[in-house]
Amino acid sequence: MAAACSGVGVAGLGANLPGSATGSASNTTGPGPPESSTGMTVLAGIPDRVIAERSREKGYALGEDARVEYDAVVIGAGFAGLHMLSELRGSGFTCHAFEAGGGVGGTWYWNRYPGARCDIESLDYCYLHDRDLHREWRWSERFAGQPEILRYAEHVARRRGLLPLITFDTRVTAAEFDGSGWLVRTEHGAEVRCRFLITAAGCMSAVHTPGIPGLDDFRGTRPHTGRWPREPVDLAGKRVGVIGTGSSGIQVIPEIAKSAAEVVVFQRTPNFSVPSGNRPLTDAELDRAADTYDDRVESARTTRFGHPVTGTGRAILDTDPDTALAELEARWAAGGTHIVATFTDTGRDLDANARLADFFRAKIRQAVADPGTAERLAPTGYPIGTKRLCVDTGYFDTFNADHVRLVDLRAEPIERVTADGVRTTAAEYPLDVLVLATGYDTFTGALTRIDITGRDGAELAARWAGGPRSYLGLAVAGFPNLFTITGPGSTMVLSNVLRAIEHHVTWIRDLLVHLRETDATAEAETAAQDDWVEQVAAAAAKTLYGHTDSYYLGANVEGKARVFMPYAGGLDTYRRICDSVAEDGYRGFRLTPARVTA
Repeated sequence: MAAACSGVGVAGLGANLPGSATGSASNTTGPGPPESSTGMTVLAGIPDRVIAERSREKGYALGEDARVEYDAVVIGAGFAGLHMLSELRGSGFTCHAFEAGGGVGGTWYWNRYPGARCDIESLDYCYLHDRDLHREWRWSERFAGQPEILRYAEHVARRRGLLPLITFDTRVTAAEFDGSGWLVRTEHGAEVRCRFLITAAGCMSAVHTPGIPGLDDFRGTRPHTGRWPREPVDLAGKRVGVIGTGSSGIQVIPEIAKSAAEVVVFQRTPNFSVPSGNRPLTDAELDRAADTYDDRVESARTTRFGHPVTGTGRAILDTDPDTALAELEARWAAGGTHIVATFTDTGRDLDANARLADFFRAKIRQAVADPGTAERLAPTGYPIGTKRLCVDTGYFDTFNADHVRLVDLRAEPIERVTADGVRTTAAEYPLDVLVLATGYDTFTGALTRIDITGRDGAELAARWAGGPRSYLGLAVAGFPNLFTITGPGSTMVLSNVLRAIEHHVTWIRDLLVHLRETDATAEAETAAQDDWVEQVAAAAAKTLYGHTDSYYLGANVEGKARVFMPYAGGLDTYRRICDSVAEDGYRGFRLTPARVTA
């Protein structure tokens, strides 16, 4: 992602940091620099380590020997962590968050690669629980880029005064339940006690680096899209290789091609992608979104994906081919992922799905001049939609440039990375820069990389070695008072993740209030967890997801158990299930007196 703006127009940084009068800007809008209530310009982007350093000076961060106790500790300060902190504090809990990055934003703090932007429309990829916030923030584009999304997260953190509650540049390395609460340890040696531990580490935060021989031998620059450097990587006139053609690869490759002398794309699996149709948003559109706030909130509660998706209501197999083609053409021209919801049967019937996939492949052949390259870019062998549909800006057109080359790793696999490039079974490709667009250890990696130990010495990583098991994606048997926001077993990225976050945060907050009022501890029951795991599998079985090796099953990580991890029954159905659990006295949870866990 491109780096966010930084810099101030006042003398000294202290006035803009946690605890200061100017730290909570009240009239921030999207792309413009925020102003404080005093008229001073405040930070439009958090400079590396500045927030953390000033926080430590003011006593907000924990020193190496600190030992503090809170009602709740939150791991992560992305959109989930920020909202959780706000709701905890608003409900009277003492709380603190630890964030590995130097600022808020989660994935939008780390993913600074050129071309990075959201694949959900800006007016939907934002908090909806706050009417005033929804009205005051003015998005600049239909699909916001990383810098703007990061500014939004920073604005929310300042607006709500959350920065003093966060320790930045600090990873949680271990957490242990000792019978009465959790002992949390950080990489810097701090130990913090809490009654409730809440993970908000994100579905896509643990980067995956493939085990390609010789990676460490490469003498050039080797950025990963998931940890792109804060300072721009010099690509001008360079020979650049890119390994990976998923969402991040498809976004970054066209941007790299604008300045690089040569681009070599190493593709293992071609992916389906649709043009974004990105454009500036008009004032009329922004005003209409604000005026229809109640409708948007209701749509978030009652729709499968957590935002409005309009289809035809018909099956493609029951639709005249010319009519079906016209419907698809109209949605292709409009841009965005809604095209996959045009017909009711393409997500569950292979013949119907094949017609949609054929439409996409025809578009690739139209865009790419060289027939051989077009065929290598056209996905085959798996149903469309069973991997996350990519959203691009000129991706396929990029391969018409003379300096861009596609290497099909199915025909010539990589043997090793050398000091000067990449060697396949057919050739050696000299490179100055090697970009790893190889994704994440999705859904579980951020949790299993922490040494989390529950009741009776249960280790989360060991428990999940055969695939994650949870109750509702919110709790895990054997781990009392541990709660996971958008954990495996919830809808996660199969819905608008912001809507999933808001639902989870509210649900967890209400449970914690109940536990405080009853002086109780909550732990998922094994039987309830087993039943939920079966429900997740049953929901997936009604779809075509099982026909594809994807990160939904952990197939992108060598040695990871193949288990379908998200709940595919829809966010609306999932919400009703969770609400019924709460209404039934938190059915499926073992509630015991707070300091009795045996």
